Amino acid sequence: MANPARPSQIRFRRVNAGDREWRDIYHWLLTLRWPQFAAFILAMYLAVNLVFSACYVAGPGCVEGMRPHSAADAFFFSVETLATVGYGHMYPTTLYGHIVATVEIMVGMFGLAVTTGLIFVRFSRPTARIVFSDSLVWGRFDGKPSLMLRVANGRLQAMAEAEFRFMLLREEPTKDGEVVVRFHSLKLQFERLIAFPAAVTLRHIIDEESPLYGLTPEDLERSRTRFLSSVVCIDQVVPASVQSQKYYTWRDVRVGHRFVEIYSEDDEDLLTVDYGRLHDTELIPEDGTTEHNLRRS
Repeated sequence: MANPARPSQIRFRRVNAGDREWRDIYHWLLTLRWPQFAAFILAMYLAVNLVFSACYVAGPGCVEGMRPHSAADAFFFSVETLATVGYGHMYPTTLYGHIVATVEIMVGMFGLAVTTGLIFVRFSRPTARIVFSDSLVWGRFDGKPSLMLRVANGRLQAMAEAEFRFMLLREEPTKDGEVVVRFHSLKLQFERLIAFPAAVTLRHIIDEESPLYGLTPEDLERSRTRFLSSVVCIDQVVPASVQSQKYYTWRDVRVGHRFVEIYSEDDEDLLTVDYGRLHDTELIPEDGTTEHNLRRS
């Protein structure tokens, strides 16, 4: 049975990769989840105000109306200055105070511009709501052994020019006696769709040309077989190209299963798709030869 907690892609721990560039911070900020991004912005906002409030406290008498050595007054004056609000109750009175306030205003303007840009990019960046089935099924389709997965478009609008890819990764010995990871493309019955409105089942027929031909589920475990599925399509609303992928291991393969039917026809022009059953599978009815054929094929 598939483990929903398993990561959806291969993860790497990079060591000795060299120094990071400052632009990596921008990319990192864009990849954060919204709660993480909001927490980071809040932490930076508090940190900047704490730094400048410490500067105001370090210069007694530099701000009119601020109580001497009052961290609270200094902090809230910093908040007003950073936002260029200036209520008038507290204001700089010395050269030192004016310099610190000027620097803080510049930092506030720069920070506002950067934060606004980041938020705009995060909102405007197209993202794919592609849903992959939690597991792969190894069963029969049209009388032939097949490896199948289900892919669904989670948006209300149809995606255009969808392109599907399915790849196998496994450990294989070389003639030199080493064990390396080899990549094999798995041919699908169809690899492109002009329109991708709802859900489709992708099928790889296990014939003589397939890298899976002649293997058993035990062989998949022995070679630490993994699978990678990818969908690239065009969001017609933006419009822009979007991409999504899903990572599977040999543990996610359900032998002798098939996906349950999720389509029902209400009338000639309306099809209902039950997304709640997208991941559901069922055993293929036994006919005395199904399991045997699967293990031989």
